[in-house]
Amino acid sequence: MNKRFFLPILVIVALGLLLAGGCSDVETELKTPKYKTGLAEKELSNAAIGKAFPQQYKSYQQNDESTVMTVYKGSVPFNKNDNVDNLPEGYKYAQPYLKNLWLGYPFMYEYREARGHTHAVEDFTHIDRINRYAEKGGLPATCWNCKTPKMMEWVAKDGDNFWSKDVNEFRGQLDSRDHTIGCANCHNPTDMSLRLYSVPLKDWLKRSGQDESKLTRNEMRSLVCAQCHVEYYFTNPTQGPAAKPVFPWDNGFNPEDMYQYYKTHGKDNAPFADWVHPISKTPMIKMQHPEYETWRDGPHGAAGVSCADCHMPYQKGEDKKKMSSHWWTSPLKDPELHACRQCHADKSADYLKERVLYTQKKTFDQLLIAEETSVKAHEAVHQADAYTGAKAANFDKLMAEAREMIRKGQLFWDYVSAENSVGFHNPAKALDTLASSIQFSQRAVDLACQATNFGISPLFVQDIKTLVPPIVKMSRKLQQDPAYLQSHPWLKVLPVFPAADLMWDGQKKIATP
Repeated sequence: MNKRFFLPILVIVALGLLLAGGCSDVETELKTPKYKTGLAEKELSNAAIGKAFPQQYKSYQQNDESTVMTVYKGSVPFNKNDNVDNLPEGYKYAQPYLKNLWLGYPFMYEYREARGHTHAVEDFTHIDRINRYAEKGGLPATCWNCKTPKMMEWVAKDGDNFWSKDVNEFRGQLDSRDHTIGCANCHNPTDMSLRLYSVPLKDWLKRSGQDESKLTRNEMRSLVCAQCHVEYYFTNPTQGPAAKPVFPWDNGFNPEDMYQYYKTHGKDNAPFADWVHPISKTPMIKMQHPEYETWRDGPHGAAGVSCADCHMPYQKGEDKKKMSSHWWTSPLKDPELHACRQCHADKSADYLKERVLYTQKKTFDQLLIAEETSVKAHEAVHQADAYTGAKAANFDKLMAEAREMIRKGQLFWDYVSAENSVGFHNPAKALDTLASSIQFSQRAVDLACQATNFGISPLFVQDIKTLVPPIVKMSRKLQQDPAYLQSHPWLKVLPVFPAADLMWDGQKKIATP
């Protein structure tokens, strides 16, 4: 063969082999490196494990950062419904109607942008969703599940009896810093192999016929995140151990799959509900941050890109060796977007950032529309209930269907709202889910109007913000003030709490009952 033809062919073959080798790492049948740490398997201390891996621990400590914002999110703990005040209390890209939509449920008291994982215990023990004005917190111990590796110790001791204990019972049993989400949640301290500590995730793997020991490295690099960044609910005691967390994935991972699942997982196989909304009298479901469910069939998840590839990108440690970053945060906080450009090397950081923001803006705009339509649906049913004029002959049937559409519309909205990528993990699913939410909620409005022979229809020609203003401020302390509850038409339906002083400050009891 002529040499001038042979050399280019050789280069092409070599490049092909290199590319094949690079792509094989996405498939990743590679084994996670194992070490002999000398640590006990039951070691839970972040500092103790950090001594064995000081560079990774130093990287992990970057999760302390709580000042850097991206355009739509960040680690500043602003109130996510407050677009009136400036940072750090509120932010322009807030969702004004959150307290309205969660009226009657603890989320109406406080819902902030999350700080880094190192703050998880500290922030959890101060949040107003837990009743800090009484001996008992009013929530189950299950709420600790994604806050600390101490979960392994507590469940080993109490078994399924742990879940239904009162959340406040476990204050003071851990160090806010050393036992916050960290090393032991993802690694076996003896050899640093990836492991799953989450009971609900292990339960789901078993239900779906998967053997944890046979999962690939790449699957584990996402499933360790899926221990917490998922939708879940607390088991009704007629269906299993009281308040045990369950991932509702038996029908699939999409909002319609979960909606169907929840039809039969309440008391005695009735529809499941977290609470009943006091305005529309609708049994509601509160969705929780379904990042894993959204990502898995999005562009990156479907292509085999793991959570760790983007949120724990490789970097060089102080010893110049490759290591994974343990600062679990948005790739957008890096001006050079190194995590993204590991794969998109032909694109500039500015170009990639603009593509992310393009998706997020489209999603956020539709999110606000879906949110307002859901509020309109609650108010339409409320107005129809109070209507004294002539009603349709099938009034009760129409109202029952309207409430079902409220329930479904809000679940679909919350699937996107609670998910932390503002649509980026799966742009097509996010926009499709919000479009469906708007349709369901508008159907509820139409049915309520039809139930009153369209007697309430003129009310819903106006902007919903005029009829039902956003509730900007609400807290457990404010619910002790009868005058404050008269300040908004929706707050009037809430009971007045008896006057009480703060009993808990973090993990410390500062008053007696």
